[in-house]
Amino acid sequence: MTVPGAGYSRTRAYKGYKAVGSGQKVPGGNLYVALLHNPVYDKQGHVVTTCITNLDLHDIARVARTYHLGQFFVVHPVPSQAALARRIVHHWKEGFGASYNATRKEAFELMTLCGTLKEATDWIRKEKGGKSPRIVITAAGRFQSTIGFAELSTRIHEGEEPYLLLFGTGWGLVEDVIKEADDVLEPIQGVGDYNHLSVRSAVSIVIDRLMGDRQVHRTGTTENMFQ
Repeated sequence: MTVPGAGYSRTRAYKGYKAVGSGQKVPGGNLYVALLHNPVYDKQGHVVTTCITNLDLHDIARVARTYHLGQFFVVHPVPSQAALARRIVHHWKEGFGASYNATRKEAFELMTLCGTLKEATDWIRKEKGGKSPRIVITAAGRFQSTIGFAELSTRIHEGEEPYLLLFGTGWGLVEDVIKEADDVLEPIQGVGDYNHLSVRSAVSIVIDRLMGDRQVHRTGTTENMFQ
């Protein structure tokens, strides 16, 4: 029976891989996502700290779990905002929400709160036995040198190097963060000139293009990656 509002859920195994927990390689395990609330720009181009949005936590955590990502980091330096995030997570992991919606609890298991980006990279380095993640930033604007979805997807699926994908809130990541990145991912292109996606929508599109169940963007075929 389908329950209205229960959301879409599926569990399938990649060809050549087994389910998480089997000891087999899962491609998404080398890809991590960080949502930065500081330092970012506001509409006037000032460097600011944005507030945590409840829906961002829910939706990006669900994306991380759906695509078997290594971890979802929420980066915020303000203690009161960190306390808000912890309260939300506690409700869904240990409070009433844990029994009310078990799949949401499972998604929030992948979320880690950090005060700085360095805390996130240190977490990954410890998890990966000393390997530092390659930092990839996302942006709506165009840059002279970018990496395409196809190339980055191939690197993640075929290599062993961890990647940390950065998404900025507000009006985007500041120049200093962009300059420190190893790669800039090509922007999402819609139809026409309008290009103002919410960050959670952008995360969903980007992760599906990198980790989705199709190979057309890597091999030129439409062979399905799932059995």
